[in-house]
Amino acid sequence: MRGVVFDVKRGSVKDGPGIRTSVFFKGCPLRCIWCHNPESWLPEPEPDGDGVIGRETSVEALMEEILVDRIFYRASGGGITLTGGEPMMQFPFLRELLRAAKAAQISTALDTCGFAPWEEYREILELVDLFLYDFKASDPVRHRELTGVENRLILENLRRLNEAGAAIFLRCPLVPDVNDSPDHLAAIAALAEELSGIEEVTLEPYHPLGVEKAERLGRQGTWKCRNFPPPERVNAWRRAVASRTRKRVVVA
Repeated sequence: MRGVVFDVKRGSVKDGPGIRTSVFFKGCPLRCIWCHNPESWLPEPEPDGDGVIGRETSVEALMEEILVDRIFYRASGGGITLTGGEPMMQFPFLRELLRAAKAAQISTALDTCGFAPWEEYREILELVDLFLYDFKASDPVRHRELTGVENRLILENLRRLNEAGAAIFLRCPLVPDVNDSPDHLAAIAALAEELSGIEEVTLEPYHPLGVEKAERLGRQGTWKCRNFPPPERVNAWRRAVASRTRKRVVVA
């Protein structure tokens, strides 16, 4: 069983609880205009001018990298986070890596956009300890404009995960004047209140680190803003959501 990844980051503290190793899968079904990792879009390795982005690897080879930091996972309540891209695009490889991690008693988190068949999520329910679930836009038409797909399947899968008893962190990328409308902020809070499985809302302010990568790769249609949102705007986002929900609201 082999898959394609483009990065493995050890010592991460922003991809779930504790100290984690984040494995970045190639391939994504969405085309978010603000994408932070445009090098993840294609499922195969690709040239970027300085080399090749992505490498084919095996479950066994990845587990060797992951197990190096087992002591830190246990001490901090951490584990591995499978992200990307969208890991569900390499479902057979994802499933086998999750099985290997659980066999090694390593906690697992899956960062997902939710745009995949429900049957596949159901198959790995018992292998994922925490779903980091993206919520990018509440209006379906606006969601298609910003990501290339509507959000109906994404919301259906979220509600099904909730009904199945999954632990969920709702992850919400926010881009000034793009998807930070009062209606969307209110919808984030309403969703958190509606679904008992959502333990935390994570607001993810836009950062421009993907712009240079997109330009280097010739990715068209991506957001070209090179400015971080000012702290006062980020604080206003947090207040708008936190005032409407009892769930924990944090800024990544």
